[in-house]
Amino acid sequence: MLDTNVLTSALLFPGVKMDAMMNSIFTQHQLVLSSYVVDELKGVVRRKFPKKESTIEKLLMTMSFEYVYTPSEIESGLFDIRDIKAYPVLYTAIIEDVDILITGDKDFADIDIDKPEIMNPTKFMERFL
Repeated sequence: MLDTNVLTSALLFPGVKMDAMMNSIFTQHQLVLSSYVVDELKGVVRRKFPKKESTIEKLLMTMSFEYVYTPSEIESGLFDIRDIKAYPVLYTAIIEDVDILITGDKDFADIDIDKPEIMNPTKFMERFL
C-alpha cells in the first residue's frame, strides 16, 4: 500500500528510482490504494497542481491496483501518531491486512506494529530491487 505522499511523487514527479519502485510493485507485488489516499491525492493535486488533475485521473485509470475502502467510522487507539490525518492511512492498511505500507511521512517512523511493515521508498527499493 502506498501513502499519499509516495503516490503523489510517483505520479507527478516520476524518475528512474520511483519508476523502478513502481515497476517492482506492479510486477512482483499487488498494489493497494485506499479510498482515503486516493481522495487525499485528488485534493492535493486540485489545490497544488490544478493543471495535472486530468493527468492524475488518466494515470489512476491505467494503473492496476486493489482499491480498498477507508471507513468513515474509524476505531481509535490502535496506535499513536502525531498527525491525526495520517491515522486513517495506517488504520486502513491494518484492517485490510496489507503487508507493507510505503510512506515518506516521518510520523510513521516511531510506530511499532507487526503488520503492516512500514518503510520508506528507499528501504523498499533496497529490499526488493
